[in-house]
Amino acid sequence: MDLIVGCIPQILNPDPTAMSKLVSENASEEFLYSLSNYCGLQGFVEDQFGLGLVARATEEGISIIRPTGKLIFNIGGRPGQAVTERLFSRRGFHIKKLWQTRVNQAADTDILALVEIEKNTRHRFEFFMGRVSEEPISARTAWAFLKSGGEISHGLSVYECRLRMPNQVKTISKFLNNGFHDTRGALDLSFKDEAVAEEKIPFLAHLARGLEDLSYFPHESPAGSCRFRNLIAGFMRIYHHIPLTPASVVILPSRAVAIENILRLYSPRLALVDAALTRWLPKKWITALPAQAHIGTNSIGSSKSNNSVTVVEAPRRSDLVVQLLKNLKPQIVVTSLADYEMRTSTAFELLLNATASIGARLILDMSEYLELSSLPGTNGVLQYLSSHPMPLHATVICGLLKNQVYSDLEVAFVMSENRTLLNALAKAGDVTYGRTAISSQFYYGCLFHELLSFQLPERHTNEQRLPREEEASEYISISRSTAEALSGVENVNLDQRPPTICMDFDENLLQVPAAVKVSVFEGFARQNISDDEIDPRPEILEYLESTFGVPHSYTKEIFLSDTSTSLFTKLVLACVEENGTLVFPMGSCGTLVSVAKFLEADFRILPTKVSDSFKATAGQIDSFLTGIKKPWMYIPGPTINPTGQLYTNSEISEILSICKKYGARVILNTSFSGLEYSENGSWKWDLKQIGTESENSTYAVAILGGLSTGLMTGGIEFGFSAVADAVFIEAFKDAPTLSRPHGTLKYSIKKLLGLLVSQKFDDLVAGLEVQKKILQHRAEQLCKLLKECGWDVVEPLGGTSMVATPSAFYGKCVKGESTEALCSENIRDALLKFTDLSISSSSWTGIPNYCRFMLGLTDEVFAASCRALLRFKELVL
Repeated sequence: MDLIVGCIPQILNPDPTAMSKLVSENASEEFLYSLSNYCGLQGFVEDQFGLGLVARATEEGISIIRPTGKLIFNIGGRPGQAVTERLFSRRGFHIKKLWQTRVNQAADTDILALVEIEKNTRHRFEFFMGRVSEEPISARTAWAFLKSGGEISHGLSVYECRLRMPNQVKTISKFLNNGFHDTRGALDLSFKDEAVAEEKIPFLAHLARGLEDLSYFPHESPAGSCRFRNLIAGFMRIYHHIPLTPASVVILPSRAVAIENILRLYSPRLALVDAALTRWLPKKWITALPAQAHIGTNSIGSSKSNNSVTVVEAPRRSDLVVQLLKNLKPQIVVTSLADYEMRTSTAFELLLNATASIGARLILDMSEYLELSSLPGTNGVLQYLSSHPMPLHATVICGLLKNQVYSDLEVAFVMSENRTLLNALAKAGDVTYGRTAISSQFYYGCLFHELLSFQLPERHTNEQRLPREEEASEYISISRSTAEALSGVENVNLDQRPPTICMDFDENLLQVPAAVKVSVFEGFARQNISDDEIDPRPEILEYLESTFGVPHSYTKEIFLSDTSTSLFTKLVLACVEENGTLVFPMGSCGTLVSVAKFLEADFRILPTKVSDSFKATAGQIDSFLTGIKKPWMYIPGPTINPTGQLYTNSEISEILSICKKYGARVILNTSFSGLEYSENGSWKWDLKQIGTESENSTYAVAILGGLSTGLMTGGIEFGFSAVADAVFIEAFKDAPTLSRPHGTLKYSIKKLLGLLVSQKFDDLVAGLEVQKKILQHRAEQLCKLLKECGWDVVEPLGGTSMVATPSAFYGKCVKGESTEALCSENIRDALLKFTDLSISSSSWTGIPNYCRFMLGLTDEVFAASCRALLRFKELVL
């Protein structure tokens, strides 16, 4: 349609049943006319103002008008001008008032319905006494004045409405009308600033398209989303003429995390860091005085520990930085440039040459100077990189913070041509924070996409500069202990060529319920959200009590993060500070041992038995903790990752009693729980006595939680920690690099958690039950298949993974291939080479000879995995 014109009733019928009755063919004109004065409830938020039918007409109009079309509505002014205009503006319309007047209230229309609305809400309608009165009166006053013989009037306006960004608004409207009606009330496309509208509306359209086509939220690589890395490389290539490839880009949650992880990787004795960037670093790095032996030397050795780096603050001006370089001879320099120095490449070249002359690595932060614009300003660093390869000792960091809509939404990327560093940085990310939030990557990816979509395709094939491996050099290198700690990370792939069949990612690719999509969209679509609406802590307390029996009174603080891994990292650092010893039961650690190694924590592995399905018993813990000073006991549950076993309530109660006996600090990780197969509830915990005082005052429990499993959000991760002990509280409060979730995510999690705890929303609860049944069926299928193929399995009772050992394959060779005999060290590589199936090896699981298999895959990938296992049996046995 080019034009839709409407004069639609705006008062609810006093008889609620009248509007639902079918109108007979021989109804009188008087009856039909009386119906035309009223409307019924339409299920819109505007029903409360009598505008529900206008809202329905407006939304139906969006789908059927041309992009250049318009709606013209004759609107009574009773609800008030602001309410009426907001009805159109929040749905993405530009409004123009064509005409207005004042008319008498029709005598045959009863306004009692409006009086009832005023009684139940704070809203006041606008009527006038007579035709000339200037001061409005409420519906209640108007009704009383009318009944006493007075005459009342109301405003009447004619509005012309045209869609702003019609194609995008149509996309959003189509998404909401396709089974997501509950989200309509949250939509707000009204903006005072046009620049905000130009950024947010296209993003919401991208998000709507993405959610409509999505059956699950993917888990991205620790190196970052392939799509996002491609977009960054494309932006650099097209706008700044840098022949960058995605392999030279690694994504991180923030530049603070990037800087800290780089310093931990190299563990320099002395680092020179821009004063503005030191606020994110551990306090002891900044407060420590540089040892005299460290100053003025050119040693390439690293510090004894990545927890004892010494940082000296540096000024911003490059000439002053160079002067400090010559005198102090640091091994790493982290700096930025002054505004005037960014206009040419001179200052950057000066720093490159100065750091190279003393064998120091250069980390340059250019976050303040990267413009996401179709006409970016002059950037001397990017000018230099367009015509020169980036030296292997140089790295560029950029934190993306400049957006018009979500001021505190951050993501960062690192550009380097040093493959050794990029690979280590991605692996360090997997260990210290898990993965960068996909919502942040998606948002900024949309901004890059919009910029690239207006560019002509490249006509010529430009050169590509691929990252290079670094040979031994005069620069500080990644320490041997750090390299060993990261060797257990198996799923980092900078080349973006993942295995054909991927069974080694911590992910759940089963279909998510519509409620999850709705909550995610609402979090981004709403405006003017109050602090209470994005605070999920009350719901987390309810969740802990209803699911694990943890009383509200136990928790003094709840800390939030993008991932539970990030929170676990801070607890490990607290253990290091206390000179404690981490205790991991064998069969419950996965990459957590890598975390302890990377952060140089003292840790022990508690042996478990296959006869106990690799569960630690209270007796084993009792004997193992004897003689360990300051133990920090790690306990996952109820579901144990990666074995899929469950701790019952009696078992966890006994274990906590033993921990209390030895004064152990306990890290109770519930992140992998929520998908237990059993319906009898034997796994359900009742931890009412969790905080009972003990004679040994060091006993305390930190509850870790990750809600992506229980809420089925998949790659949209969310972590929390509920604590009462001062040591735990300080661990999180003194953590500036903790990846904190954005308000949009907190809104979504709060809503979903509220629905889950109340058990009132069928879609979410039913979706959880469906996933449990699918996983249980998959576990039964895979166990049967693995046994037939010569594997010994530990049958899981919950979760998304299981473990098995290829006992029949050891000592055998692949037929027709001159390969070495199969063993626990090479079984993963052999499977990958000959069947394209990637699983987690025994070095990842921490259980000798046992590999991990993921169950939460798509139907196609799970079927392909089963075929690959059968194929491998044929090749070997």
